[in-house]
Amino acid sequence: MKSLGKKEYLERMTNQAGIIGALAIDQRGALKKMIGQYKEATTDDVVKFKELVSQQLTPYASAILLDPEYGLPAAEVRNEECGLLLAYEKTGYDATTPGRLPDVLNTWSVKRLKESGADACKFLLYYDVDESEEINEQKRAYMERIGSECTAEDIPFFLEIVTYAADIADTSSLEYAQVKPRKVIEAMREFSKERYQVDVLKVEVPVNMNFVEGYGQEACYSQAEAATYFNEQSEATNLPFIFLSAGVSAELFQETLRFAQKSGSTFNGVLCGRATWANGVEVFVQAGEDSAIAWLTEEGKQNIESLNKVLEETATPIYIKA
Repeated sequence: MKSLGKKEYLERMTNQAGIIGALAIDQRGALKKMIGQYKEATTDDVVKFKELVSQQLTPYASAILLDPEYGLPAAEVRNEECGLLLAYEKTGYDATTPGRLPDVLNTWSVKRLKESGADACKFLLYYDVDESEEINEQKRAYMERIGSECTAEDIPFFLEIVTYAADIADTSSLEYAQVKPRKVIEAMREFSKERYQVDVLKVEVPVNMNFVEGYGQEACYSQAEAATYFNEQSEATNLPFIFLSAGVSAELFQETLRFAQKSGSTFNGVLCGRATWANGVEVFVQAGEDSAIAWLTEEGKQNIESLNKVLEETATPIYIKA
């Protein structure tokens, strides 16, 4: 049973229809790499781009996800009706240690995130259900700690699960597409358990749409099989869950949401990042701030508004589950 505090904070994350249409720009290393394609990325570049995205696009989003390292100035200029999620994890993972182990930001706590204005805490966990028990037990205990922190501070815990296979290097490959449904669904099943005190799951869709019959060049699943996986995913949890865009194009992401809804998925919204703003990075670096604002107010706004329209037709209100 959710506390009144958590319920009130969750309401700040949703639009009037009870759907989460949130914007994600908590990228740190990834955003530096995107800027780095055109020039050496400075801290000022990262902070300023986040500010521009927040200023121009939060009037059309129910919430924004930012990081406390570079994103607090962006949080200050967001639309006042837009909820705020703050990320708690360090960017990336230590590649020298097996297992992609979780790690929180050294000088932050859920208490400090809340004091900085967060309406919810988000943590990203890399998880392979088939990895060794020794590694996965560490991850499960870590999530229990964060869940307890969020409950102590009475703010929602958004757990983002990004799956992988320890024995498959490329998660965009056909080989990974074949095992992805099980990885996604079983990870959701695990972290829906009450002991983790998760309030909302932020998850991948259970298939790689590029390998669904009729959506890509090579088929790994028929449309009927893909639909079954979307259904199984919904049945694997009693928690509200939202989809991440995983860097796919805005068009493919919207098509995916339509497919999910037709398949019987009861997802409750999205936390959408690069699909909304990625093409604005080049404009920002090459043509400057004014041109980036122009791009965001035209194409960026169009991306988010067309996504909102799709959500109206496809997503389930969060209060049905929360």
